[in-house]
Amino acid sequence: MTKFIFITGGVVSSLGKGLTSASLGALLQSRGFTVRLRKLDPYLNVDPGTMSPFEHGEVFVTDDGAETDLDLGHYERFTGVAAKSTDSISSGRIYSTVLEKERKGDYLGETIQVIPHVTNEIKSFLEKKEEEVDFMLCEIGGTIGDIEGLPFFEAIRQFSQERERGNCIFVHLTLLPFLSSSGELKTKPTQHSVKELRSIGIAPDILVCRSEQPIPTKEKEKIALFCNVNKKNIISATNLDSIYYAPLAYFDEGLDTAVLKVLNLDTRKEPDLTRWNDVCSRVKNSEGLVRIAVVGKYTQLEDAYKSLSEALIHGGMANKTKVETVWFDSGTFEKKSKTETLNKFDGILIPGGFGKRGTEGKINVINFARKTKIPFLGICLGMQLMVIEYARNVAGIIDANSEEFEEEDLKKSGEKIIYHLSHWFKGQNLEVREKIQDKGGTMRLGAYPAKIKKGSFAHSIYKTDRISERHRHRYEVNIKFVKNLENKGLHFSGFSIDGQLPEIIEITNHPFFIGVQFHPELKSKPFEPHPLFSSFIKAALEQTRLV
Repeated sequence: MTKFIFITGGVVSSLGKGLTSASLGALLQSRGFTVRLRKLDPYLNVDPGTMSPFEHGEVFVTDDGAETDLDLGHYERFTGVAAKSTDSISSGRIYSTVLEKERKGDYLGETIQVIPHVTNEIKSFLEKKEEEVDFMLCEIGGTIGDIEGLPFFEAIRQFSQERERGNCIFVHLTLLPFLSSSGELKTKPTQHSVKELRSIGIAPDILVCRSEQPIPTKEKEKIALFCNVNKKNIISATNLDSIYYAPLAYFDEGLDTAVLKVLNLDTRKEPDLTRWNDVCSRVKNSEGLVRIAVVGKYTQLEDAYKSLSEALIHGGMANKTKVETVWFDSGTFEKKSKTETLNKFDGILIPGGFGKRGTEGKINVINFARKTKIPFLGICLGMQLMVIEYARNVAGIIDANSEEFEEEDLKKSGEKIIYHLSHWFKGQNLEVREKIQDKGGTMRLGAYPAKIKKGSFAHSIYKTDRISERHRHRYEVNIKFVKNLENKGLHFSGFSIDGQLPEIIEITNHPFFIGVQFHPELKSKPFEPHPLFSSFIKAALEQTRLV
């Protein structure tokens, strides 16, 4: 029977529940178990798709087209298990489902209440496809005491009671602040957090305590006494130089052993940590340094590009080199002269984004990278702007523009190199989207196959002529301009299977100048770096040797 591990948090948010969940999943895998990780978010948005990156960080897209929390990216990067739409739920989705059922009459006239209808829907979500894995790890977003999180805590309390004893455990993550004035770790915040958790009927089996200092035995004994938790189940989680040290650090602290013992499972089999020893070795023993400039719209918050920043690190691992990423707001480069400051970088990347703001600055940066032959990678909107830049400055289409930007500036018109995609095929199904409709879930989302031209630079990177990559966008490069642009030297080396949607562009007289319509960063992992990022960092590394 599937074992459920519920990971909750207290005291403050952003303590690292997602990384703890992902690390525990990786450790259980190393012992031969199969795992799946899920995220339960208390916010009322149906999903993060319409939330500002400044509010919520990046939107992580699954193969099956779900827009989810960025923690699912951590889950994938640490376990290699592809996330699904069934691995992410919010209060908004739960309440929407309950209300839809009520309108259809599914409840046969019952008075609809949080208990049992909302909690039953949450429990139903937890049970989906549970039979596929040995362990289901479920992270509850937010912190204990948040009013919007109460239905989720009540649901997992009920769920644990309804299961046979020994099939559910609770891992609670808390903060142990260090007071420099007195030189001691304070346990009271953890005590109060556990007290709050116990007041709603949940007793934690394991405590993971985040702190800046190692936790002395005396403090562990104190926490164990006041929180009614076995001292061996008090796990120290100190700050690390790299998140990829976390699985081994938790192994050294005995987190996976504690979980197995609470569940009365055999702990004698030694885990195979070869993968994580190799990852940590590559982080520690990096040779050399490359500096990458990322020019985007949401660079004030690095979490807005979390998968991207990690994929660059993975590209560095593949080349045994350290990657220093410097973030620039694209508005900085509205004046062409400002692009000269990018000369000191070994590579430039423009990520995805939405809207007109900052696009002219990005176009100036692309022009600079193309002319100075600095390795350049454009992703999603970055690729579209590469096409516009080339059309304006090389192909002679001086008013080349995107329909997306013209909608925001009705006074400005031009040749619509980029247009709004209204219909496309996903497998055998026709997807139709109108311009005027709800924003949520209306893009080309999820994994789509593409074909790569043999003999192209992209083909030499992927080493195959068929790929599958994840998308998240509303606009596409208009295929009617392809012939003209190719005659001027811009090569379209990747297309959708039906040949109607450009997926990859490149130029040949450049060390690395590639644009992709999809988001390759979403599939990169520390033990399996994405080939585009590996090649990009390799080109940047060669750039440093030329200086």
